[in-house]
Amino acid sequence: MNNTEKYTQVFMTVFQVHKEALDESFTFANIEMWDSLAHMTLITKLEETFGIMFDTEDILNYGSFFNGMKILEKYGVDFSI
Repeated sequence: MNNTEKYTQVFMTVFQVHKEALDESFTFANIEMWDSLAHMTLITKLEETFGIMFDTEDILNYGSFFNGMKILEKYGVDFSI
């Protein structure tokens, strides 16, 4: 499983959605289920999956599916195939 697949799987698991739902509109502001508890669950699962530890600033700015990939790239996670 590549990093994009792992990343997508985390979102599908945490938010109980299908892959097709994960587009540019999948943001904290647009997803009712994305509350503070879901946010911290997401952060924890991503840290476990990719073996990283987010800075507080990145946790606070992690507000969308696509922006999250950019944040993870700062930690050396490669999403190129």
